Amino acid sequence: MTFPGKRLFLLILLALCAACQPGTPAGPTGTPLSPGVTAPLETRATPSPSPTASPRPSLTPSPSPTLTPSITPTPPHPLNIEYLRQQEYPGSEFVIEETLANGANYYQYIVSYPSEGLKLRALLTVPFGETPPTGWPAIVFNHGYIPPDIYRTTERYVAYVAGFATNGYIVLRPDYRGHDQSEGEARGAYGEPDYTIDVLNGLAAIRQYPAADPVRIGMWGHSMGGYITLRAMVVAADIKAGVIWAGVVGPYPNLFNRDDFVLDSTPSSSFPGRGQWRLDLLEEFGTPEENSEPWAALSANNFLGDLSGPIQLHHGTADTDVPSSVSELLYDQLTAAGLPAEFYGYPGDDHNLSIAFSLAMQRSIQFFDRYMKGAIP
Repeated sequence: MTFPGKRLFLLILLALCAACQPGTPAGPTGTPLSPGVTAPLETRATPSPSPTASPRPSLTPSPSPTLTPSITPTPPHPLNIEYLRQQEYPGSEFVIEETLANGANYYQYIVSYPSEGLKLRALLTVPFGETPPTGWPAIVFNHGYIPPDIYRTTERYVAYVAGFATNGYIVLRPDYRGHDQSEGEARGAYGEPDYTIDVLNGLAAIRQYPAADPVRIGMWGHSMGGYITLRAMVVAADIKAGVIWAGVVGPYPNLFNRDDFVLDSTPSSSFPGRGQWRLDLLEEFGTPEENSEPWAALSANNFLGDLSGPIQLHHGTADTDVPSSVSELLYDQLTAAGLPAEFYGYPGDDHNLSIAFSLAMQRSIQFFDRYMKGAIP
């Protein structure tokens, strides 16, 4: 016997079995896919596992190299003491250009030597007699300002040179560039380093002269030559002693500002540019009050601790070219620094020490004898 409920039950069971049969997969939008077509990865219900990254060493990044800017140091001003120290003074053999008449007890020559590519001439005296085993002591003699176009080697400072030459010293008196027959342009001493360089090259040459003792070399200077002597003695380490007569030995601000110091302030027909150095330095640096550092770097007075030897100073109180106060100032600076120095003032005497010439020469010779011939180190 058949029950109606049983038929209905069988129909529902058959419908449920049909729903369980495998069918065609659907795409992301439910659209049937053709057989063999794989659904895109992003539609897969179970994502493929992400690959495990291979381990890499933990690297500390190297710092990028710091590039230092290539800065060319500013060279010192040509008048700076440091500039003079940086130059080379190789020296060379003297060339005898002319043999002069003998002095009282010494030979005289005009010789030449190079300085910055220029051929300079100089007066050279050599004592008579047998050369000492170590050579004769020598003095580099720096003359003062004389208009270059009237300067003559054999006509100037004759008695001064003779005073040292007759007392057993070789004397070398350089003709700065542009003087007499020395090559080059005479541009002055206070605004250019030229003359000091010429003297330092002469010093190097006399050290190589066979008849001279390279260890016993002194330096003498008058007026502008005193300025050169002081500068040379803080640059070169082998000048045993220095003597300065009426020297331009004040610091640059002093030379620039002093009311009683009118050096180079008067135009000269023979040297038209004389005095221009002040204006040039003022334009470049400003006044010493505004900018003291560059002015200080020019002055040998600020390097006295480097002096190569003792100094003797001579000055007339009636000197109208260079006031005696500058020598007094230098003497005070030297003694305050504990450096060996002597100062002689000559009341009423002039720029050339015309009244006390013999006394000043005697004192100068004794000073050189003490430090260059004696036992004083």
